[in-house]
Amino acid sequence: MDRTSSFSKFPTYEKFYTILSIDGGGIRGIIPGTILAFLESELQKLDGEDARLADYFDLIAGTSTGGLVTTMLTAPDEYGRPLYAAKDLTKFYLENCPKIFPQRSGFLSSIRKTFASAMGPAYNGVYLRDLLKDKLKDKLLSQTLTNVAIPTFDIKLLQPIIFSNFQLTTDPTLDAQLLDICIGTSAAPTYLPAYCFKNIDKDGNIIRKFDLVDGGVTANNPTMVAVTEMTQQIYNKDPDYLSHKPMDYGKFLVISLGTGSRKIEVKKYNAKMAAKWGLWGWLTAGGSNPLIDVFTQSSEDLVDYHLSVVFKALKSEPNYIRIQDYDLTAKQSSTDLATTENLKDLVKVGEDLLKKKVTRVNLETGGTKDCESGDTNEEALIKFAKLLSDERNCRKMN
Repeated sequence: MDRTSSFSKFPTYEKFYTILSIDGGGIRGIIPGTILAFLESELQKLDGEDARLADYFDLIAGTSTGGLVTTMLTAPDEYGRPLYAAKDLTKFYLENCPKIFPQRSGFLSSIRKTFASAMGPAYNGVYLRDLLKDKLKDKLLSQTLTNVAIPTFDIKLLQPIIFSNFQLTTDPTLDAQLLDICIGTSAAPTYLPAYCFKNIDKDGNIIRKFDLVDGGVTANNPTMVAVTEMTQQIYNKDPDYLSHKPMDYGKFLVISLGTGSRKIEVKKYNAKMAAKWGLWGWLTAGGSNPLIDVFTQSSEDLVDYHLSVVFKALKSEPNYIRIQDYDLTAKQSSTDLATTENLKDLVKVGEDLLKKKVTRVNLETGGTKDCESGDTNEEALIKFAKLLSDERNCRKMN
């Protein structure tokens, strides 16, 4: 494959730079998958049944399971169209999650799972690797149908690695196969094995070696990564632009999708419990993984808080929407409880979330509050669909 083609798919700017961001969360990726199916159906009402999300967003960012979704929506099929329509995501999760995260049965299953997780990854990741190899084959980052940004973390270098089309012009060593990027961003510590791969050119030469773990270590909510990537690209295109109109967020149209959390329910943990934990406790208390829960949740919330402040301060609050469910049950909040019953419950969570009101960060308390418009997430997405359609049609005319 030709690695010398133009890497960056920078938008021809008319009114908005459009961004979609999808959190990490294992099997809970089925929740944003349900939301995306609705958004794409609204775009199809406006522009025809062939409309796909990759046609409307200048940048799609995804971490871990969100990185898988991002790739499925942007990788080309043999006809040069997205490999998956958004409506196919639910079926993908229902069919494959039970095989990616096979469940133990029997009275002592939870004890065996806890012990196994403490001794090594809970799952070997073989099915996921084979699945991605079958679906993505040898497709490269540079071949995605729109720009993507997929965070990972290189455990050997102890630094984040963002696989982004925007960065390929300055660092072509990032032009790896999409299947390798997906395996790397989803290699959640304690759940799936860390992943090492070599990026090899068409002549068989090693370009670069990566030692990756889950992108959630870097940015479980990759919305800030996406906004930063877009801002940097604007600067690279026109270094004087931001000096004239510093951080004009009115030109950004951002949809950020979470994978749910247990915030509103009685908390799993408290300081009294955590004060007694050693390594085992931080990895296994409450039948979960407190260490993972803490750093992913804190990452998600801090990004949402920061962007809420910035968009409000710069009079662009309506241009940013965060769709997240904060009252999952213990089972629903699991990363890997891939039973048929739980997966179907998560589909219902996504469907119900569409009917809930849009929420924003309460900047005084750090909690959430209903948006002043009173719109449901469904109503807000219908409005966003119209903006996205208008932007796309405007660009096609120019």
